Amino acid sequence: MIAPQLVIERALACASVDDTIVIVTDSSDATLRWAGNSMTTNGIATSRRWEVISIARGSDTVRVGTVSSTSVDPEDIAAVVRASEGAARSAEPAEDAMPLLPPDSVGAASGSENWDRTAAHTSIDVFGPLATELNVGFDGDDTLYGFAQHTVDNVWLGTSTGVRRTFTQPTGSVEINGKRSGASAWVGTGTTDFRDVSAGTMLSELSTRLGWARNTIELPAGRYQTLLPPSAVADLMIYLMWTMEGRGAQEGRTALSRAGGTRVGEKLTDLPLTLYSDPRVSGLEYAPFVVAGSSSDSVSVFDNGMDIERVDWVRDGSVAALSYPRAAARKFGAPVAVPGNNLVMTGGTDIRLDEMVAATERGLLLTTLWYIREVDPTSLLLTGLTRDGVYAIENGRITGAVNNFRFNESPLDLLRRVTEAGATEATLPREWKDWFTRTSMPPLRIPDFHMSSVSAAQ
Repeated sequence: MIAPQLVIERALACASVDDTIVIVTDSSDATLRWAGNSMTTNGIATSRRWEVISIARGSDTVRVGTVSSTSVDPEDIAAVVRASEGAARSAEPAEDAMPLLPPDSVGAASGSENWDRTAAHTSIDVFGPLATELNVGFDGDDTLYGFAQHTVDNVWLGTSTGVRRTFTQPTGSVEINGKRSGASAWVGTGTTDFRDVSAGTMLSELSTRLGWARNTIELPAGRYQTLLPPSAVADLMIYLMWTMEGRGAQEGRTALSRAGGTRVGEKLTDLPLTLYSDPRVSGLEYAPFVVAGSSSDSVSVFDNGMDIERVDWVRDGSVAALSYPRAAARKFGAPVAVPGNNLVMTGGTDIRLDEMVAATERGLLLTTLWYIREVDPTSLLLTGLTRDGVYAIENGRITGAVNNFRFNESPLDLLRRVTEAGATEATLPREWKDWFTRTSMPPLRIPDFHMSSVSAAQ
């Protein structure tokens, strides 16, 4: 397998259209699974995926074609380039057409970002301490199931204008599901290298939650004062960020639209909450430049290699930004903003979730949400189910496990109604963890969370 840098240079050298972008991703992936208190499978895999984006510029139209490949045969490079160029010539005109960026317009000039480096890899050894602690847990009374994964993605990006950028992205997560006497609970955490993961702490939290389920309580659907832990908050706020597209809002198609424009500047809450993405947040880093194999309302292939800066989506309780590629930003007179691969909410107090429970006279504590789906894009109404633990709170104490519910809520409306935010902490979203793991959120108190119906799901 030839070096990724050579794939890029050879592809660019044989290109015949006006502009070409080549993206190579070399990945290394380690996995560990367990079920019924015993390890079941583990494995390590490596792979390469690369894309050629061809841009054919005419007198009044610009067309784009993209072809992806997993081939490691250098003899296939020219054929992939030709296929991409053929796709470009037959494509519809690109609405987001812009000149490609020159190397002196991005954060590091050509070759100055350790371009010639070799790919970093993971190994099964990354799970060593985790597996040792889990084996101790397997000797307990609870039945444990779970999955741990560690991926290292090495990205190289090159363009025909001379931009050369590279980044290494380590991503890890571990989830443990525990069962006891018919009750079920889940805990999970994200990580970059597993050195900060304590399976013992996770198992202790599982045991506490399963202990709460010794008593069961049936409740009807309705609106309940509800404490959302950081994981559930992350699942809801991720979906909010994904929908904060400037073009859709400007064209009246989203919940961020309003007559004559967008909701940027609208006050959502008096709490000083700020929701932001920043590629330089310690422990939650991601590529500080655009890597896009295709265009959407949020990102554009023409922006490949462009620097990514911090974006405050909500600042001090008000909508502060929407995502705009360069072409859309020019069209609507808005600042360029790139959707982030991490999401952080700050502005709460230093109160922890257990202290919020102790201060609650009557309410519910959720643990996780799942099967979240959009019901109405114009209000951002979402529906989904609770899972693996809803607990009743009475006079500051957990008194038992409650039946599951289907919920109907909008993340925007939740921010309008939130009455308390606690301490921000790194967390793993349950629903979106396969696509988005880098989050840090506070627990939130919602006075009237809408449990729309009782769910039989267990």
